[in-house]
Amino acid sequence: MMIELSKRDRAALFRDRLTAALMSTGKSRAALARAIGVDRSTVTQILASGETRMPGGHVVAAAAQALDVSADWLLGLTDRPEQAGALLESSLSISETGRATGLDDQIFAWHREAEGYKIRHVPATLPDMLKTDAMLQWEYAPLTHRRPTEAIDAAAARLDWMSLSESDYEMALALHELESFARGEAYYAGLDADIRMAQLDWLLEVYERFYPSLRMFLFDARRVYSSPVTVFGPKMAVIYMGRHYIAFRDRDRVRTITRHFDWLVREASISARDIPGHLRSLRDAVR
Repeated sequence: MMIELSKRDRAALFRDRLTAALMSTGKSRAALARAIGVDRSTVTQILASGETRMPGGHVVAAAAQALDVSADWLLGLTDRPEQAGALLESSLSISETGRATGLDDQIFAWHREAEGYKIRHVPATLPDMLKTDAMLQWEYAPLTHRRPTEAIDAAAARLDWMSLSESDYEMALALHELESFARGEAYYAGLDADIRMAQLDWLLEVYERFYPSLRMFLFDARRVYSSPVTVFGPKMAVIYMGRHYIAFRDRDRVRTITRHFDWLVREASISARDIPGHLRSLRDAVR
C-alpha cells in the first residue's frame, strides 16, 4: 500500500534519493548537469535543503537514465531502484534444458532454493526423479551428447534430496501418460515389458515410502491441459519448452502458475490417496 506524502516530504525524499544515486555512481553534480542538459546551478538548486519545488518530468526522467535508476524510485513511487528493463531481466530468465547442455546443477539449485516450500511439478513424461536406471538408460540412449549415467546420477540426487528435504512435493500427470507407458504405446513404443513392470513397481515403492510428503494426481487431458511446469514454492515458476526453460520470479506470474497447478489438482480424475491402487491396476495391464 502506497503512503501518501506531502509536497514537502516528497521533495525531501526525491533529494535524498537523487543524492544517494549520485554518490553510488560517483558522478559529480556537474557531470549530472551535463547528462541531463541543464546548468550545474539547476542541479544545486534541486538538491538544496528545504527546496519544495519538484523538477519537471523531463529532468526527472533524464536524471533517472543518467544514474541508472527508475524515475518512480526517485519520486518515491516504488522502493525498487532498478529500471524497468533491469526488473524484467531479474524476474524472467531463459536457460537451455538439461537434455541439451547438462544443466542438472541449475535444476538442483532451484530445488535447494525452494527448501521448505511445496514444490509443484507437471512432468513432460514420467518424472525423471522417479524413473528406474533401466528406464533412464532406454530413454537417454539415443542422445549422443549425454550419457545415460548422467541422467541416472541426476535423478538419484534429486530423489535423495527429497528424502532429506522438508519440502512437500506434488506432481500432476496426465492420466493417458501412465496408461500409454503401461501398454508400451506412443512415446514408450518399443520399451520392454520387464522394464515397464519394474518401473511401475518402483513407482509404487517410492510413492508408498514418501506419501504424504509426495503426492501425485492424475488428470484427464481431454478435459484439462497443462504444459510441463514446476513451481518452486513462492520463489519461482519454470515452464519447460523442450530445449529451454523459461523461469519467472515475479510474484504475480508465480501465483498465476500456482493457481493453474492447483486447478489441475482440483480437476484430477485420480486423487493422491488412490494412486497406489491405480499403479497396481496398471501392473496387471502390463501382464
